[in-house]
Amino acid sequence: MKFVCPLIVVRDIGVSRAFNEEVLGQRVLHDHGENVAFEGGFAIHQRAHFSSLIGVAESDIVRGSNNAELYFEEEDLDGFLERLSGMASVRYVHGPIEQPWGQRAVRIYDPDMHIIEVGEPMESVVARYLASGLSVEETARRTSMPEEFVRQYA
Repeated sequence: MKFVCPLIVVRDIGVSRAFNEEVLGQRVLHDHGENVAFEGGFAIHQRAHFSSLIGVAESDIVRGSNNAELYFEEEDLDGFLERLSGMASVRYVHGPIEQPWGQRAVRIYDPDMHIIEVGEPMESVVARYLASGLSVEETARRTSMPEEFVRQYA
């Protein structure tokens, strides 16, 4: 068996496709009308079509349940945050935060209230701590990353 991708259900495939392309910089791999797969490894599916496939009413597909998220990494997190600040339509779960392991991240909602997390790659976090003067050992403790991983960026 092979896992292919997560699929999230959306009310308006055009609005969701535009959000994923314009806000998250995703590229379409396949567009099948009611189902769009992105090169990033996830897909969106039109709610009306999806509900008919699984045999439930559209109203049985819960919106905004806050029980899952799509996770992205962005090397230029500050640039991404700057772009977001100019988009009045973006709804935040929370603004930029620093996780306990030192990674900076932001969480926003997509047009269907799915949570989208965008964080900096751990490689960037480790490099930032090393550049600030922390030792390999201190950086490994601070980030919860193995020393072998941290040494790659020393």
